[in-house]
Amino acid sequence: MAESAACPAFQLGRPRYDQKRLKDCVKLLDDYKHGTLPPGVSDVQLWEAQKIKQAIIHPDTGEKIFMPFRMSGYVPFGTPIVIGLLLPNQTVVSTIIWQWLNQSHNACVNYANRNATKPTPTSKFLQGYVGAVTSAVSLAVGLNVLIERANKLNPATRMIIQRFVPFPAVASANICNVGLMRHNELSEGIDVLDNNGNVVGSSKIAARHAITETAFTRVVLPMPIFVLPPIIMSYLERLKFLQSNRRLLLPIHSVVCLVTFGLSLPVAISLFPQMSQIEVSRLEPEIAMATDCKVVTYNKGL
Repeated sequence: MAESAACPAFQLGRPRYDQKRLKDCVKLLDDYKHGTLPPGVSDVQLWEAQKIKQAIIHPDTGEKIFMPFRMSGYVPFGTPIVIGLLLPNQTVVSTIIWQWLNQSHNACVNYANRNATKPTPTSKFLQGYVGAVTSAVSLAVGLNVLIERANKLNPATRMIIQRFVPFPAVASANICNVGLMRHNELSEGIDVLDNNGNVVGSSKIAARHAITETAFTRVVLPMPIFVLPPIIMSYLERLKFLQSNRRLLLPIHSVVCLVTFGLSLPVAISLFPQMSQIEVSRLEPEIAMATDCKVVTYNKGL
């Protein structure tokens, strides 16, 4: 059987990321799991199906993640907010608005990509949202006020420092955001799986590892995004060409942010695998008693 007949949605040159193709991907992977693959299906097709499924489907719920809150949608939907956060000469009002937008997006991303083996009440979502936004706005506004009162700094130095303010504010708020959005996992625990994918039990220790690893990636992620563009733009703005064509600054700034965001995201989320492993000896005694496996697996979340 030819490849096109065996799996029509995988024909080269036809990148149809629609509902039908997603169903074809899921079916192909299910067929592979149960040993009923049709003839002619290549490894390339299987990896492509896995990539598409992982980008769209939540591993715990099996449901589609809303596009703006997928990791594959983080850059296109998050870049406009990053550009706004890095705009020079921010006022208190603009700082509050951009930090609110950023943490609102982050809260939804964290919630959509959490470990969902246990249900999360709406109240936990609202607590995380309010806590993250409040911490980000407070830090950003506080740092801006301190800089404005630093009379010893010349205007140019003050503007450069102001451009770096978003990083400590966003990094701190991201930690709060992850912790508060996923606090329910710490109290309820998350499922850990044996080598066959069977649930061994629920572990609060594994949940703590999952949230710590995710929070660390949220600190690494904004580091290049909020550090490199200000450095690059402070250099480019001194060029005579841009000084005489100021209208090009915003488009160039946008491109710099987009490229930096696109490069930093895969680096940050690759620090820890989504399906992480931990030694049973490091978990609760009841987990060790429930399995003979030395290592168990859990969904860290993204």
